Amino acid sequence: MAENTALYTRRRITNGIAIVMATLAAVIGLVFLAWILWTVITRGLPNLNLDLFTKMTPPPGESGGMLNAFAGSLIMCTIAIVIGTPLGILAGTWLAEYGTARKLGTVVRFVNDILLSAPSIVLGLFVYSMLVLATGRSFSGIAGAVALAFIVLPVVVRTTDEMLRLVPTQMREAALSLGVPQWKVIVQVLYRGAAAGIVTGILLALARISGETAPLLFTALNNQFWSVDLNAPMASVPVTMYNFSNNPDANWNSMAWAAALVLTLFVLAVSLFARIFLLRNRPQND
Repeated sequence: MAENTALYTRRRITNGIAIVMATLAAVIGLVFLAWILWTVITRGLPNLNLDLFTKMTPPPGESGGMLNAFAGSLIMCTIAIVIGTPLGILAGTWLAEYGTARKLGTVVRFVNDILLSAPSIVLGLFVYSMLVLATGRSFSGIAGAVALAFIVLPVVVRTTDEMLRLVPTQMREAALSLGVPQWKVIVQVLYRGAAAGIVTGILLALARISGETAPLLFTALNNQFWSVDLNAPMASVPVTMYNFSNNPDANWNSMAWAAALVLTLFVLAVSLFARIFLLRNRPQND
């Protein structure tokens, strides 16, 4: 009895220490997060105005906006989602429905996990070597979009794989027992059951790529003028912010803070919408 009591006491003490350390780590993380948000809001909000969305990036010492950067980011992020989403959904579907019991499926999941955790600058360098150096072409918007698509792809693959595997097996068996082909079961039954989670993953991937800077530095570079030519360098909000923040010009610094606030609010809005969409479409248990 004495040994059991000592063991129980030791476990309670260990559990208490672990809870205190985990709580302390969470509080420290929240403090730094609040500090960052407060800095972005206090420095970005006073510089937020209509010119930021209606005027082009100015030369040093003059006022202007970031219309071309917002347009470039919108174009490249849209193309990245268009490229990465169908490929990711198809790959995730194969993993969940056909590759679960195969060695190839295990290898694909492992490679996808590596791609998911790979630094974005590595993906940018890869696309730079493939689409810029190897082809002899200049920096371009399409190269930037492809680099962002490489970031979208593993997120959508993982989300689709996980969401499809969460669909009850009974739904598959019921449909197959009626003689429904496998592809129709996937399209009409499984996709409907996992749609909320898959859409949430796509939205979270969009939120992630909207703030990526490193891949675009090696692929799309930047453009201080209005350009929608995908074969030419294209402006983007993260790269423009990076350039403006490294310049001593006060106008450029103020626009960088304002753009940082806009980008933060966009990521927050997309993340909240994804959470709300997932909660509203989650099946209710009777």
